[in-house]
Amino acid sequence: MQSMSTTRIPGPGANVAVCRKARGLSQVALARRANISVSLLSKIEVGDRALTQGTAADLARAMRMTLDELLGTATVEGADENSLTALTYAVRRFDIPDGAPPHPEDLPCELAELNEHRYRTELSAVMHKAPGVLTRTTNFAHATQSPDAWTRVADTYSVVYWLAARYRWMHLAELAVMKQRLAAERANPIAITVASRDEAGTFLNSGDFGGGLAIVDRAIVDAETTLHGRDRAFGLGILHLRGLTLAGRLKDKATARQHIEAAWRTAEAYGEDADEHGIHFGPDQTATHVISTYSDMDQHRTALDTADDLFRGGTSLPATRIGPLRMNLGRSHLALGDRDSALESLEAAWDVSPEMARVHPTSQELMRVLTSLHRRSNPRLTRLAKRAGVPF
Repeated sequence: MQSMSTTRIPGPGANVAVCRKARGLSQVALARRANISVSLLSKIEVGDRALTQGTAADLARAMRMTLDELLGTATVEGADENSLTALTYAVRRFDIPDGAPPHPEDLPCELAELNEHRYRTELSAVMHKAPGVLTRTTNFAHATQSPDAWTRVADTYSVVYWLAARYRWMHLAELAVMKQRLAAERANPIAITVASRDEAGTFLNSGDFGGGLAIVDRAIVDAETTLHGRDRAFGLGILHLRGLTLAGRLKDKATARQHIEAAWRTAEAYGEDADEHGIHFGPDQTATHVISTYSDMDQHRTALDTADDLFRGGTSLPATRIGPLRMNLGRSHLALGDRDSALESLEAAWDVSPEMARVHPTSQELMRVLTSLHRRSNPRLTRLAKRAGVPF
């Protein structure tokens, strides 16, 4: 795992040129393989256009890479490296339990506190606390063999997946999902649905959007037959949200529309937004995913209009959702030529979720393109670039 903490990249879009040249490909050859224009590829490489996840997946596939390999892993330093080592150790020892923890009654609160750090996008705190929570919940589940205890283990692995995906450590993310599914098989039925949602997320993060949709489709069939009541609405809802994101990255408008419509119906049946198993679902959460998907499908004005409706009504969603939402709005503003609004959205993302903004590829791309396009001094951008550690 050491390479994950030392890999440094020039930036998602700029990394395209690095990878292309390392493979001896011209811009013309790579553009042809990826089925994009040479003009677009050139603008991405020099920083005049932001690299989107869908285009990045096409380019990665053309260079026989995965999406996460092209985007590059984010870095950790200092104490976080020790926490990463401890987390990897805890994941590896899933089937080698120690004795039950002395205060098992504290485990629900420990997991809730871990998720609170997650909701606030406090990545370092999650990384620091996750190894201990994971070890104690796993040891207790082995000691009791209780479905509730194994559900807690599966939920903790979902947090580990989330953390690894933020840093684009896909080997750790995929290992966490494997352990999550093993725990889910001994847990309450909803745990399998959450594990399937996270498994589809590993396909999303690696750029295999079609494979992720296949996982979602299979999981929806299972959820419809195994879940009941509120669990059913929650499980189907989070699967449709994953499905619409995957379809949007594929620019499959028909499939995206089907998942969007199903997600809205399920959200209405579910009621106001709430968090279960560390994941939020409800009408506002659905809106954030729909906005992102509209951006992925280049329906930028619709994305901005949908966001206006969301903010006009007010929302209490956590930083885990508002941060990426602001980044996606910045992407749409930039695509429509509104640099000032794009900068404002990026500033808002940094204000609400600074640790996520530092490692998120959309945030990194917005910063790279904005600094490239601004040929004259911009005090606000200069301050934000300094905060992000980007020369400008």
